[in-house]
Amino acid sequence: MSKQYEGFVTACAISPRVRPAEPEYNAEQIQLGIDEARKQGAKIIVTPELSITGYTCGDLFLQDTLLEAAKAALRGLVAASAGTDEIVFVGLPYIYEGKLYNVAAGYADGTLLGLVPKTHIPNYGEYYELRHFAPAPFETTYVYDAALDEEAPIPFGTDILFRCAELPELVISAELCEDFWAPLPPSVRHAQAGATVIVNLSAGDETIGKDSYRRLLCGSQSGRLVSAYIYANAGYGESTSDMVFSGHSLIAENGRILGERKPFADGAVLADIDIRGLAHDRRFLTSFGGSSSEGGYTYVGFSQKQENSLKYREVEAHPFVPSGTLAREERCEEIVRMQTSGLMKRLEASFAKKAVIGISGGLDSTLALLITCQSMKALGRPFSDIVAVTMPGPGTTKLTKNSAERLCEAIGVELLEIPIENEVSLHLKDIGVGEDDRSNTYENAQARVRTLILMNLANKHGGIVVGTGDLSELALGWATYNGDHMSMYGVNCSVPKTLVRYIISHISHMEGFTMAEEILAEILEIPVSPELLPPVNGEIAQKTEEIIGPYELHDFFLYHMLRWGRKPTQIFALAVHAFSGVYDEEAILSWLKLFIRRFFSSQFKRNTLPDGPKIGTVTLSPRGDWRMPADASAALWLSELESIV
Repeated sequence: MSKQYEGFVTACAISPRVRPAEPEYNAEQIQLGIDEARKQGAKIIVTPELSITGYTCGDLFLQDTLLEAAKAALRGLVAASAGTDEIVFVGLPYIYEGKLYNVAAGYADGTLLGLVPKTHIPNYGEYYELRHFAPAPFETTYVYDAALDEEAPIPFGTDILFRCAELPELVISAELCEDFWAPLPPSVRHAQAGATVIVNLSAGDETIGKDSYRRLLCGSQSGRLVSAYIYANAGYGESTSDMVFSGHSLIAENGRILGERKPFADGAVLADIDIRGLAHDRRFLTSFGGSSSEGGYTYVGFSQKQENSLKYREVEAHPFVPSGTLAREERCEEIVRMQTSGLMKRLEASFAKKAVIGISGGLDSTLALLITCQSMKALGRPFSDIVAVTMPGPGTTKLTKNSAERLCEAIGVELLEIPIENEVSLHLKDIGVGEDDRSNTYENAQARVRTLILMNLANKHGGIVVGTGDLSELALGWATYNGDHMSMYGVNCSVPKTLVRYIISHISHMEGFTMAEEILAEILEIPVSPELLPPVNGEIAQKTEEIIGPYELHDFFLYHMLRWGRKPTQIFALAVHAFSGVYDEEAILSWLKLFIRRFFSSQFKRNTLPDGPKIGTVTLSPRGDWRMPADASAALWLSELESIV
């Protein structure tokens, strides 16, 4: 388990208390912040713009005394980093070829790695930086500065990328304050050249509503660039002559705010950045990075031991289910609309006179029926255009049959009952299967007979069969090939099992379905089962999750394998983290192995799936998001799990 969290890096944005024009004091405060961040496991530490001198020095920036003191303070900070493991970015004024620049200095392990000057210099409102600072030069060059105790030349320019030797996907670039607000920030070019982490050293004052805009900009920039964005803002200690600084700092990743230091709050902000996840998305998005080459960039290497902890990142046990009631209800409403819209279009396009659907009294068929009802309502068609069919067989219990009957009665859909026991028995006899046989043949015969009935009813009524199988079942192959696996439109095909219950619950409160609220609540409590084996003492004999494992685990495995392309050992480690106290490591490992075996061996079923609406980032349509040969081997994935002891 020593390397299972590899690819996650802890970042920290600090806002040390500064005194304008006191570089020595400010460097002491910066170092205190660095030391504390290091204790917290930070590997990337970012300070505000001009943090060594303070941002509000005004014309003192033109004084050699301040500039020399700033350089001496930087030299001391760099020297103090020897033998440490973090990469740090601090801000200071720096003279190069007779011009004064506002720069970000990146250093690690006693070495000054590079100086990145600010590109966009604000000169409006309360800002008058052009009075003191020049915009960054177009080309990256090198500085030879004995005053910094650096024997090697120091890269100077905007196009510098800092690359980690141990984690090559960790590539950092820097920009400063106004660069972030410009129409075309330098970070766009940096990201296209390979930067996965953008650091911004900022000194933005606080005005009404600016924190909300800053938060929006930070999240959207990280999403647009498929990157992490670390924004460290100046805070307490800056001069308040005409401005107030709040220290509002943020860490975002791919459109999501991971951590935030609220305006005027104390402390630093830390977050664990998923570097490997960012790299995965960039490989996946073929439109990313194609318009820029790496030409002209200077790459500077640094070394960093990779830690194996996730202290500042919540690993959601149910990644498909939003946390919080409001967010969950909004997600369910959105999914209902998408499913309804998809089925409406299919009914219209196929000129279907009827929608035929098999009703078992279980979760998936219940959701499919509710969506079919919604579609008919939206089309202005009566529920009499729905042919709902219950087909009790050898494994059907009174509980589920009763639930199907009561549900259809409650919502006003006529239910047709067609028992299949005699037909199944005759068919099994015809193919030489004994009466006591309880093999897959026995089970699958029931599913295929039901599908035969549904398909022929659709032909009879000039309609289509609405499929009921969900995303989790498709991932596991938990469906009978050419049985319940087949339909003419799979309305649930992108809905994971962990969401099905929430969507049904949401619909039960919608207009037109409140009369069924009680029976829907009862259906939500019924164990998931295919009901293909005879009941035991009237009770369900097959409980799916006892056979193939908990769906919440399988949905977790599916999400991390497909959405992020994670290795099995990483998925295992994240699952252990997310389900701590719920499942032990042995159980998680066992179910993960089963998931991988079933996922690979069931691809032949997915390759022949009917159409169905895509609703999320993870879907298994062979025409859309997942293409895989049916005879692909799972050996590599399973062998990797054997390394876990």
